[in-house]
Amino acid sequence: MLADQSPIAEIVAQLPTAFHPSIHKRCQVYAEQATAEQRDALLALPSTSLENLIKIWGLSDFVGEYTSNRPELMLEMLASGDLVSVYTEREYRQRLQARIDDCTEESQLMAKLRQFRNREMCRIIWRDMLRQADLNETISSMTALADTCIDLALEWLYQDSCAKWGTPMQKQSDGERVPQRMVVIGMGKLGAHELNVSSDVDLIFAYPHNGETVGSGRTMENQAFFIRLGQRLISVIDKVTADGYVFRVDMRLRPYGQSGALALSFAAMEEYYQDQGRDWERYAMIKARVVAGDYQSGAMLLHELIPFVYRRYIDFSAFESLRDMKRMIVREVQRKGLEDNIKLGSGGIREIEFIAQAFQLIRGGRDKQLQQRELQRILVALGEEELLPVAAVHDLQDAYVFLRNLEHAIQGIADQQTQRLPGGALNKARVAFSMGFSQWQDLLSRLQIRRDKVAQHFADVVSFEEEQTNEAMAIDEDDVILWSMRLSEESALALLLEKGFDQPERTLKNIVDLRTSRSVQVMQSQGRQRLDRFMPLLISKVAAADASSETFSRVLRLVESVVRRTAYLVLLYENPGALEQLVFLCSASPWFAEQMARTPLLLDELLNSHSLYSPPEKAELDSELQQQLLRVPVEDLEEQMEVLRHFQKAHVLRVAASELNGTLPLMKVSDYLTFIAESMLAQVLDMAWASMTAKYGYPQREPGVACGKDFVIIGYGKVGGIELGYGSDLDLVFIHDAPSNLYTDGDKSIDNVVFFTRLGQRIIHILNTQTPSGMLYEVDMRLRPSGNSGLLVSSIGAFRQYQEQDAWTWEHQALVRARPLAGSDRVAEQFMAVREAILGQSRERLKLKQDVCEMREKMRVSLGTDAAEQHETFHIKHDSGGIVDLEFLVQYLVLAWSEQFPALYRWTDNIRVLEEVGECGLLPKEKTDQLIQAYIVLRSMMHKLSLQQQANTVSAQLFPQERKLISDTWSEVMLSTSDLI
Repeated sequence: MLADQSPIAEIVAQLPTAFHPSIHKRCQVYAEQATAEQRDALLALPSTSLENLIKIWGLSDFVGEYTSNRPELMLEMLASGDLVSVYTEREYRQRLQARIDDCTEESQLMAKLRQFRNREMCRIIWRDMLRQADLNETISSMTALADTCIDLALEWLYQDSCAKWGTPMQKQSDGERVPQRMVVIGMGKLGAHELNVSSDVDLIFAYPHNGETVGSGRTMENQAFFIRLGQRLISVIDKVTADGYVFRVDMRLRPYGQSGALALSFAAMEEYYQDQGRDWERYAMIKARVVAGDYQSGAMLLHELIPFVYRRYIDFSAFESLRDMKRMIVREVQRKGLEDNIKLGSGGIREIEFIAQAFQLIRGGRDKQLQQRELQRILVALGEEELLPVAAVHDLQDAYVFLRNLEHAIQGIADQQTQRLPGGALNKARVAFSMGFSQWQDLLSRLQIRRDKVAQHFADVVSFEEEQTNEAMAIDEDDVILWSMRLSEESALALLLEKGFDQPERTLKNIVDLRTSRSVQVMQSQGRQRLDRFMPLLISKVAAADASSETFSRVLRLVESVVRRTAYLVLLYENPGALEQLVFLCSASPWFAEQMARTPLLLDELLNSHSLYSPPEKAELDSELQQQLLRVPVEDLEEQMEVLRHFQKAHVLRVAASELNGTLPLMKVSDYLTFIAESMLAQVLDMAWASMTAKYGYPQREPGVACGKDFVIIGYGKVGGIELGYGSDLDLVFIHDAPSNLYTDGDKSIDNVVFFTRLGQRIIHILNTQTPSGMLYEVDMRLRPSGNSGLLVSSIGAFRQYQEQDAWTWEHQALVRARPLAGSDRVAEQFMAVREAILGQSRERLKLKQDVCEMREKMRVSLGTDAAEQHETFHIKHDSGGIVDLEFLVQYLVLAWSEQFPALYRWTDNIRVLEEVGECGLLPKEKTDQLIQAYIVLRSMMHKLSLQQQANTVSAQLFPQERKLISDTWSEVMLSTSDLI
């Protein structure tokens, strides 16, 4: 007996006794099928190869039967090194193509495909069960094998079908006919590159356009052609012959399911998903991938279907369907007794997939990193985005690899599609051995630990309504009645007053107007159900707010803006904490309510109260923005601009929320608003630079030597002074440092000056273009040299010359608050050197006072309060004793005394300059401290007025001490004929 011969007997003795009968049987079959030379060759195999062969004969009936019945093939596989090799998809394709090149009949094609499949399945299972391949290699190999078989079979059948029925064509607008090819979309594990070792393949067939075939005796509609082609492909791949099958094919995921046409045009596909696509189909389409046929056209189709799968907003409406799916999963497990099923049972593979895809459905429209097919990559992304705790991600990753390896160990025994734990001592021993356990019970213990963790995470992701502590479930019946209008007007008004609405007539009118509005009347049933569910909850929450009727009106503007996108209402219903934040913040600020109504996407910011009231520091802000932009293709400028706008709006909203909540003082508010602008400008400059250099090449410093990014954005005014408010525009100046007599080094060369001018234009375009998300910032370039009549971008030399020779006093005043915001550090240093030189010049102080006072008076006349109204109102910024008085005072002191006290020009913000004024002794420190406090009080009021959407004009009776202090100081310093101050 072959099995009794050394060294085989020695190897068998070291393996579990349960394996011995199987190994003896394979040895006997091999001995019967092999020649004497082949038997000798087996015994002469290297020890490692022989040991692996004997092990696999004990582990897998499929591999054992296949190899023992084919001695020549088995020896060839061992000798060729294929069993220790990892194939690329290209190698699969080359190997199969060589096999089918000479096929002239469909039956030959079928036989060659099956023979190829069986050989490669034997190799893949061999490597997997002996743990020579990790999970990623196994699923990648299986996917590449399937892709190759489907695509090459389709190509052969397409050519053969065209010869029989003609080539399907599409007539273009110019009359030219273009051939059409079929697109095969892989779904499920095939689409996600995660195919297991005994899986069916879920497919959808599509074709680009309707038309007719050309080239045969009679024409055929394209759809009929592709349906027949699809039928042939299914038969070639799925049909069981003497050689077995290639892959089982499942077409039930196609539009309309089993009742639908086997192949649809792209237009029909898009129409179906737009009009009839169901939630579970969104779930399925996450993994869709073109696996065969016309890859280019197929990619275009899948791109068009992205909005069906991924909503642009945080899609909390998905929770409803996810809960239904979760209930179905749990009921199925309970009903069918699937606890021994490692895929469908509790804590199994499907629950891990559910967790990942739940986040994809809900957040994938906003987070492109979640728009991936591979589950393991999604789990990594969930950890990076902090959507799941790191420990949960680790648990799920560990369980997924373990369960998938276990699945393959089970399926590799007989090449059968099963995920049930095996019965019988032999198969239990096989699976335990393949998984690295000496005892079956040890494997079960480790498995149960992992399944328990998965089940817990699964339960945590989407809880059942009856398990929730959602406050939305405890809605007062009175609120339902108020919304449903089942009361008389008199009773409704009385009930609204009783609930705490301060203007019940106004609130009732708002309710009636919304209910009877056309947008509500034409709502579909699902949307109307969501609205009817949400409004009583809103009435209840708003009733307890300050200025409840006004607050209700503000929040209704948001409701009115989303009646066609009621998933936002689900977000608020599912997250009562977010609704509470919305009501509180809308009550505190009409500005906040308006931002929400304009951009409902911002509702996502309310979900996490910690981040809502804790704006990130500058470095964190920069990093977060860069990460978001990395997910957008470099060439997609439109999408990049949308990302910038949403990011800016979201973070400004956080700052406003923090200010309204009292967790952020004035100085920090301005700091954060300025940080946001700086982050935006840095990224905008990078985007504009990349776009310009891609088109024109790089400007040159010397012939043949490219410049770096020798360009800087200078901020003036509020952004320069780190004093931005809500809605502030940006006063900018652009400066470069490149020779004007050289050109860019690209194929489409332009001179350096033109390059930097167009770079500036591109920056302004990105900043102030109106997109669906609005404008990023309004830009004011009037402070550049020579104002509107000057060049858009100046060289550092020209800027220096202008400041030294041509600039007006008010331009030097403006320079006090100027600083670099983004761009080249080297050019920024050059600018700061110019700034310091100009500000540190010796000046005739009386003449300087006269210039500053004249400019101040012009501003007061044109922008301040009319003389007739000054006893009633006070313009915080422009009237006497207001902010501009203090700003001009500071600017005068910097220009007048920086030659003697250089510390004065170190800072660009008024508060730190005033601190230096006190330290230098130009004014008593007690006075500068008082001026700083007065400045903070007035600016705080301006911020509050901005959040209330009110002008900067208040009662003249307000701020008497602050106004007197500033006015007296102005008179003392600026109206004095002495040049000492």
